[in-house]
Parts: sequence; structure tokens; C-alpha cells
Amino acid sequence: MSNQQRKWLYLIVLAIVWGSSFILIKKSLLGLTPIQIGSLRMLITAVFLLLIGFKSLKLIQKKHWKYILYTALLGTFFPSFLFAYAITRIDSSISAILNSLTPFNTFIVGAIVFGFAFKRKQLFGILIGLVGTTILILKGAHLNPDQNYWYASLVIISSVGYAFNVNIVKKYLNDLSALAITTGNFLLLIIPALLVLFFTDFHVDFEWNDESMSALGYITLLSVIGTGIAKVMFNRLVQISTPVFSASVTYLIPIVAVIWGIVDGEQLSFLQLLGGAIIMFGVYMVNKAK
Repeated sequence: MSNQQRKWLYLIVLAIVWGSSFILIKKSLLGLTPIQIGSLRMLITAVFLLLIGFKSLKLIQKKHWKYILYTALLGTFFPSFLFAYAITRIDSSISAILNSLTPFNTFIVGAIVFGFAFKRKQLFGILIGLVGTTILILKGAHLNPDQNYWYASLVIISSVGYAFNVNIVKKYLNDLSALAITTGNFLLLIIPALLVLFFTDFHVDFEWNDESMSALGYITLLSVIGTGIAKVMFNRLVQISTPVFSASVTYLIPIVAVIWGIVDGEQLSFLQLLGGAIIMFGVYMVNKAK
């Protein structure tokens, strides 16, 4: 399989996996607090990655570690908590929709901070995608007037973190394997995640009942597949494509997340479907030309 084919395969698989992660966070919140979800997600992922990727750590050189730390904090640590808190106040599907601001932020951060060159057609595609995103947001707010959209800012902050993450991986970590980068990320996050979890009194207050066990099951699924495997795949996608192409996965994620939202009783209108179609066209425009 060529890199051109592989990058589209990765994009589709990541959209399905990460599009499903929002509903998993929502279900986990039935038995865990947002801060516990963030901490457990990192710890479970770290255990999984160290089991499969410990040997890859020897590939990491001294010059790489500071960039691995930056990507760990901006691409995983803070977003893990911010998304969990956001979904306590706004629908999981709306969180996914807001996350589609990531390609736009990646474009801006890459051009201004990292000096990456992008084509005018890519900017045009991103703007089309943002039009679709705006339709989805406005219609979602109309359907759910009781939701606190100040919490939407937490998702937007996360999208900026993701934008820095993808540009750092492309510019400074492109010579490392995707597994080494991801395993290094979570190795550095073990102690901070443990400290955060400890101060929530999880070891004292956690109750072993059906609801909490289900929540642990959801967060384990999210950690192993939605974080561990998916992040390895994403880092590889960044290496074989461009930052903007990689970040455009967040344009497809809302489609999957909205479908899950409907299944779970969240509302969806014709205009939101139209917004999703516009987003898809934006992705096409961003990636039409090599």
C-alpha cells in the first residue's frame, strides 16, 4: 500500500475511533468525575503502550525529549481533562463539532510559529469546513438552549493544543517512529496523572458497583483503542502526510460523533446534516492537490 493510500486509510479509521470517543467519555461520566476520567485515561494508556512499545524508547535521543514533553502536555494531558469537563455541560456531539476547529488552528500555528508553507486552496478548504462547523454549532445551540456554551471554550483551547502538537511532531519528531513518540508521551505522563488521581481521593472514594464498573470499562476501551492505538496511528499519519491533512481528521470526527449522539438520544436536524456535508467537502478541498 502506498503512503497516499495509507494516509486516507488512517484518516478514516481515526475518524471512526475518535468520533466514538466522545460518547465513551459521556458514558464514563456516569460513574467517574471528569478529572478521574482524564487521569485514568492516561494511566491505562501508559500501561498498554509500555507493554507493546517499551523497546521503542531506546530510539529516542536526548534532543527529542523536550519536544516529546511538549506534545505530551499539549496533545494529551490538558485535553484529556478539558474534554471531560466540557462534556459535563454540552452534548458529546457538539464537543466533537467544536474540535473541528483544529485544522484551522493547525494552519495558523504552522504558518506563524513553525514557518510551514500552505497552499491557498488549503486555506479555502479550511474555511469551507469552518462554515459547516458554524452551521452545526448554531443549530446545536438552537436545539439545546439550556446548555452552558462557556464550556465550549475548553474544547477550543484543546484544539489549539492539538494544533501545536501536530506541528511539533512534523517539525521536530519526524525522524522517530510513531510508536516511540507515543510511548514516550505517556511515559512522561505517568507521574503527573498518578498525582492528579491521588488528590481526587479516587483510592478512598471509589465505589465498586455496576455503574462504576461500566464506567471503568468505557474508559479502558477509550484508553487502549481511542488513545493508545489511535495516537500511534495519528503520529504516523503526520509523518507521511502534512500537518493540515492530519488535523483534517477533526472535520470527519463530528460525523461519527453526531451519529452516536443520535443513538444516545441527542437531537440532529437537517441543517446539521447539511453542515456535515459541507465539512466533508472542505476536507476534500484541503487535500485535493498534493
